[in-house]
Amino acid sequence: MSIASPFFEALIGKAVSHVWRGHGSAIFVEFGTLTAHTRKDKTQGQAFGELSLMIQWSWRIERPKSILGGSWSPEARWPGMFEKLKGATVSEVQLYGQLPEICVSLSNGLRLTSFMTAEGQPEWALIALQPKIGSLCVKRGSLCVEPPNL
Repeated sequence: MSIASPFFEALIGKAVSHVWRGHGSAIFVEFGTLTAHTRKDKTQGQAFGELSLMIQWSWRIERPKSILGGSWSPEARWPGMFEKLKGATVSEVQLYGQLPEICVSLSNGLRLTSFMTAEGQPEWALIALQPKIGSLCVKRGSLCVEPPNL
């Protein structure tokens, strides 16, 4: 059993409930039931799902036979691409490459993939808030599980 198995098992069958842009080209894909988030200053933050996939940069959304778009697409196209992910459920999760990158396949035929194009490590994390099993990420070229923030 891989250290990724509990994360992937928790993700399978979950619907994409929210997609939002972080800093720069970072995206967050929220899966499952959303929970509202209020910041310390009492303003409303982004809602988060039971599981969240963060891809810091270099990502793309694939159709079955072409690329719908990605982090290098015109930013004006991003909201429309994100909408196409919403409501679809996760059918498969895979890791690929010598340095682990992630690919999430959805019930509507789309796939979301990470692929780092700069020096360093792949910059993605699968964060599990329900179940509270921590975060799956890449450190020093290998998968790593960071404990949950309690």
